Amino acid sequence: MYLCMKKIENRYMINKIRKILDEIENLKANNSDELEALRIQYLSKKGEISSLMDDFRSVAAEQKREIGQKLNELKTKAQAKINELKERFEMQNASDNSIDLTRTAYPYRVGTRHPLSIVRKEICSIFNRLGFNIAEGPEIEDDWHVFSSLNFAADHPARDMQDTFFLQTGTDILLRTHTSSVQTRVMEKTQPPIRIICPGRVYRNEAISYRAHCFFHQVEGLYIDKNVSFADLKQVLMLFAKEMFGNDTKIRLRPSFFPFTEPSAEMDISCNLCGGKGCAFCKHTGWVEILGCGMVDPNVLENCGIDSIIYSGYALGMGIERITNLKYQVKDLRLFSENDVRFLRQFESAI
Repeated sequence: MYLCMKKIENRYMINKIRKILDEIENLKANNSDELEALRIQYLSKKGEISSLMDDFRSVAAEQKREIGQKLNELKTKAQAKINELKERFEMQNASDNSIDLTRTAYPYRVGTRHPLSIVRKEICSIFNRLGFNIAEGPEIEDDWHVFSSLNFAADHPARDMQDTFFLQTGTDILLRTHTSSVQTRVMEKTQPPIRIICPGRVYRNEAISYRAHCFFHQVEGLYIDKNVSFADLKQVLMLFAKEMFGNDTKIRLRPSFFPFTEPSAEMDISCNLCGGKGCAFCKHTGWVEILGCGMVDPNVLENCGIDSIIYSGYALGMGIERITNLKYQVKDLRLFSENDVRFLRQFESAI
């Protein structure tokens, strides 16, 4: 009687395994939720296959090998069927989104800095190595910091509306025309020694063309201390020119006039296209102007609360667009503000 019951139990296990195996071979699912429900029904800890594993403990010893193999086969086929359905859903979703997951990734282009940012960073780096700190100030300024403190006469043309953007008629609030206003703010609050460079955007009321714009960018430098001379200025300018344009670059200083420096000069460098021999770019002179400079006028020092008898200093200023033109031979200033991607991509290797 006992052996008969064991045979019945073993036959029941085999029939149950066959039944579940038939069900698994015919499994179908319309979506991922139905697939998950099937996985839980057959493969979870409380699923039908786990239940058969529990019944397997009561199988007669002489039958355990046979039934154990069938149970393992059942579990393997169930897992394979679930995986097959899962892969089918993934392929279907990929097809619906028109994405080939086996395809190599798209070659996205690497971005680049703007050429003006590249040149500004290089200029600042050169002066940083000479001990200059970066100073910045507001773009909306008043007459005192832009003109009066810098020794501009009351009837100077720069104060006219056709040259300067005043924000409201009859007021002294305007868009700064140079970053020298940052220098006056620093001198008002700081006693020498002062060694700063002032990069930033400036505005002037000019017609937009290939050679001029109503806004552009400057870097100005200021050094004030005891016994500062024009020779100190010349050495700094020479080092800057060689660092920026190459060791073979030569400089020359021509007398000029600026309200806030005395004596004043404009600096030229030997043309980096023809090597100083003369070409169309340098108008066959061999020289190209890049900046203005000079010794700080004593009146400017006094206006800012610095004793001009004890201290002296020099100032210099250049347009970043001008330096960029010379460095990369960009002949149209408008390209710098039009954000033409074809133009900007030319500087990918210049970062």
